[in-house]
Amino acid sequence: MTRAARPQSPSLFEAQAPRPLADRLRPRKLGEVVGQAHLLDADGPIGRMLSAGRLASMVLWGPPGSGKTTIAHLLAEHSKLAFEPLSAVFSGVADLRKVFDSARNRRAQGSGTLLFVDEIHRFNRAQQDAFLPVVEDGTVTLVGATTENPSFELNGALMSRCQVFVLRRLDDAALETLLVRAEGAEGRGLPLTSDGRASLKAMADGDGRFLLNLTEELLALKTQEPLGPGELAATVQRRAPLYDKAQESHYNLISALHKSLRGSDPDAGLYWLARMLAGGEDPRYIARRLARFAVEDIGLADPQALPMALAAWEAYERLGSPEGELAIAQAVLYLGSAPKSNAAYRAHGAAMALARETGSLMPPKHILNAPTRLMKDLGYGAGYDYDHDRADGFSGQSYFPDGMDRKRLYRPTDRGNEAEIRRRLEDWERLRALRSGGE
Repeated sequence: MTRAARPQSPSLFEAQAPRPLADRLRPRKLGEVVGQAHLLDADGPIGRMLSAGRLASMVLWGPPGSGKTTIAHLLAEHSKLAFEPLSAVFSGVADLRKVFDSARNRRAQGSGTLLFVDEIHRFNRAQQDAFLPVVEDGTVTLVGATTENPSFELNGALMSRCQVFVLRRLDDAALETLLVRAEGAEGRGLPLTSDGRASLKAMADGDGRFLLNLTEELLALKTQEPLGPGELAATVQRRAPLYDKAQESHYNLISALHKSLRGSDPDAGLYWLARMLAGGEDPRYIARRLARFAVEDIGLADPQALPMALAAWEAYERLGSPEGELAIAQAVLYLGSAPKSNAAYRAHGAAMALARETGSLMPPKHILNAPTRLMKDLGYGAGYDYDHDRADGFSGQSYFPDGMDRKRLYRPTDRGNEAEIRRRLEDWERLRALRSGGE
């Protein structure tokens, strides 16, 4: 059902119906929206659009409770466009056609339409394609809202016709503003100590709507003493952390864990591990990534890194949750505090590239076994210098294909165990140069 840009007065019965605090405190103008000044201020991208008297199609990407729906409503009012709301969860192509037909009729009469699509990422690719012609010719100004990364969830054709604006989770100052507004609307303060108030904002986790729902619950309490953090936690429900194992947060948090360990910050690594576990991530997935980290970012700088990661993985498999998670936490601390080197990782990549480049070159004959007479006649094994016959255990022979220059693939660092490996390789390189010169 189409709603006009400016809401009509509610009916007598509607005015008497109870409304949640979050709805009653919904901003009535863009200047009242909290936490999104980077978009809405005069020098922000949306603010500049409105000042210029134009409104482009856009996608509002942000966490729950950051103001996406409110902003869409207010953009329609500011631009004097008819507001057509749809939810991608409950709507299909037939619903889109009805909205498009209404928008065309409205356009023929000289009016415009702002089509707000909540959870737009829920539409499949074919449904998203239905927007293209009406967005392209201006029949509708599309404002899509999503909590998921549009780069992954929306098709390229639609993305090219819309600007993407990133809404931020509400910070402490924005949440405090909402609390003050709620107390003003109700005419009394929240029954909280200062620590309890801080804990309430932490529970909301940047979600303004959830904060106001908690606030309404607290204002309904009949309590004699202000609540501190402990009493608050026993009274209201903490917001579940935002985490979706199949979506962007899954990749963001494992990336944060990996890069914290690479940056030798075991404390940050432990924090991101805890965030993933609290979000319900499978500890086996984390253990697998830690094993990968051990070989990619530590390698031979600490040869115990991989056994430690594998031991933590095995310990978890034997103990399960929550006991086995401590083994994973221990591995995170070990890997974060270990010396780092990606020399083995780089050497493997260089060797693979060299193998592709050189094709099917044979090993040099002197390092080939000669189990048959023919192979001996062909020179297999001739001139092989058995390294253990040398006093220093090093012959210095070439083991690359004949006619191929020797390549330096592995370049150990001077960190951890690799410092000793580097010294040995440099000694052997000097001996190799001497013996290839005719020692």
